[in-house]
Amino acid sequence: MTRLLEQAVEAVRVLPDDVQDDLARMLLQLAGVEQPPYELTPEEAADIDASLAEADRGEFATDEEVRAMWAKHGL
Repeated sequence: MTRLLEQAVEAVRVLPDDVQDDLARMLLQLAGVEQPPYELTPEEAADIDASLAEADRGEFATDEEVRAMWAKHGL
């Protein structure tokens, strides 16, 4: 295992279990290991439907709102 991959694994170890599982699935998929499709919760499906409806209506975040969101997360 490369040093970089070891660093990544150590960084992921401290994350919550559900986040670790999500990252493991992504890594396995990138490595060519087939993964079952992700099953959305009813809440996630409703959020996606609401987002698509907003996009259909042309309701998008302003540049200012996007900058504020990035700033909130220190990016």
